[in-house]
Amino acid sequence: MLSLILIIVGICLVTVGLVFVIDRFLPGKLKPFLVLGFGLLSIFLGYKIYESINAPIEFNKVRKERFSQVIAKLKDIRDSQEAYKTVNGKFAKDFTSLIQFIDTGSYTITQQRDSSFMKFDDAYGIELQKDTVIIDTLGFVKVKDSLFKADNRYKTMMDVPYAQSNEKFEMKADILDTKGYMSPVFEAKVAKEIVLYDQPTDLLNREKAHQSVEEVNGAEIKVGSLTDVSTNGNWPPIYDSKGD
Repeated sequence: MLSLILIIVGICLVTVGLVFVIDRFLPGKLKPFLVLGFGLLSIFLGYKIYESINAPIEFNKVRKERFSQVIAKLKDIRDSQEAYKTVNGKFAKDFTSLIQFIDTGSYTITQQRDSSFMKFDDAYGIELQKDTVIIDTLGFVKVKDSLFKADNRYKTMMDVPYAQSNEKFEMKADILDTKGYMSPVFEAKVAKEIVLYDQPTDLLNREKAHQSVEEVNGAEIKVGSLTDVSTNGNWPPIYDSKGD
């Protein structure tokens, strides 16, 4: 912003200087043409100044709208993957398996209760009370009904909003060895340049370099990780609604 102010001040000073020179030293016949030329130049410079001020504002509007749609899909992917892991003990490696699971998968509803029984103890030669936990199956709930109800948006959750050429989210799943414990992990992501393909290059490069708690950091928008046991996204809280 400071550099823009300096440019405007510099243009004003140069313009005043040129007007003074024209008025003092150039023939009167040339003055109308020069005035017309300066008028056109002023219009052009005014437009460029307006564009330099307005471009970042418009970019931020476009970015927030598009990122909101992308993140909403990444949240659906995360919820679906967490449901898949609950039932299968691992994450789905591709969208075909994940969507098929949502279509056909079910949660088992259980109830846990304490109980006890008498068992003969060989060491003491008498019957002793043993405590145990009984898990009762109460029923089943379809994954689709639990996550999406009557909404079928999960069938297109792999499609990147606003992207060209039917771009898909990149998704991978793996097993991570964390100090001897094998942990399922997954990651889904898309490059920012795919979502903001039609935006000014300088603003896009600045966006990809963000490192701040108030921004979507890095060159990608992603959820989960293949190097850490995490299902968090790399977006700030502003993109999370109160209901999430």
